[in-house]
Amino acid sequence: MRLAVLDDYQAATTQIVDWSPLGDVTVVPFTDHVHDEDGLVARLSDFDVVMRIRERTEFPRSVLERLPRLKLLLATGMRNARSIDMAAAKELGITVCGTEVHPHTTVELVWGMILSLFRRIPQEAGSLRAGGWQVGLGTGLQGKRLGIVGLGSMGVPVSRVGHALGMKVAAWSPNLTPERTAGHQVACVSKADLFAGSDVVTLHMPDTDATQGIVGATEIAAMRSSAYFINTSRPNLVDQNALIDALLHGRIAGAGVDVFDIEPLPQNHPYRWLPNVLATPHIGFVTSENYRVFFEQSLENAAAYLRGAPIRVIG
Repeated sequence: MRLAVLDDYQAATTQIVDWSPLGDVTVVPFTDHVHDEDGLVARLSDFDVVMRIRERTEFPRSVLERLPRLKLLLATGMRNARSIDMAAAKELGITVCGTEVHPHTTVELVWGMILSLFRRIPQEAGSLRAGGWQVGLGTGLQGKRLGIVGLGSMGVPVSRVGHALGMKVAAWSPNLTPERTAGHQVACVSKADLFAGSDVVTLHMPDTDATQGIVGATEIAAMRSSAYFINTSRPNLVDQNALIDALLHGRIAGAGVDVFDIEPLPQNHPYRWLPNVLATPHIGFVTSENYRVFFEQSLENAAAYLRGAPIRVIG
């Protein structure tokens, strides 16, 4: 049996777990990304099991149907339905198993971005490293308004940090009510109010048909010129052209972005060179703690499948 590990950018496959308990299984890690379906099929045609790290590689029907040898897909995390065609997997007899994930790691990244943007940490650190000294004025967070799109498992802990830093916190989502926000000391406001009246807006919505483009050109145009936008959720929730245009012309102060339409990000993408963008290479979940969960539980999932009693099955 052959097991492929896809998109292992950190070469963690052989560092975190010992795969030998699986017996006569050859584990092959790939540290690069394949963008096209033909290339992906060619890479995986002789593998029985595939482990993917989060949603770096998608598995639509058009790919799954061309992998007749594939019997087990080891997904990481449990939210995989939009990037794996679960109906096709079931029809083709492919078992899909997930793992747990530590969600707080993305919350930490959100606040790293907000603090870095407001206090100009990259610019000041870059000046010092280049032999210079202070080069600008940062902005404090106390008394500023934090706007959260989606007050769920991510939005709530983000709001708590905002309170701890002395910020006023407001939230909006399509079904959010004042009764739900009151317990978190968060103001429930309209979508228009959130974008027009916040000093920083951070997005925390799931990836569903209903949330596609939930932040459009109208919302971005309503933001203050001194405001920042943070997206660590999904790229297709935001009108990327409108956001880039606002950043290019200084209509908003800046953005922190960790998710992109194409990953890895193309070399000529504006997020790589815009001075008012703090872009990170989709590292919201990339911590040693999460990787240990991913690999240890994927090993458990593979072993259980080989015993004929799959666990953590999705769908």
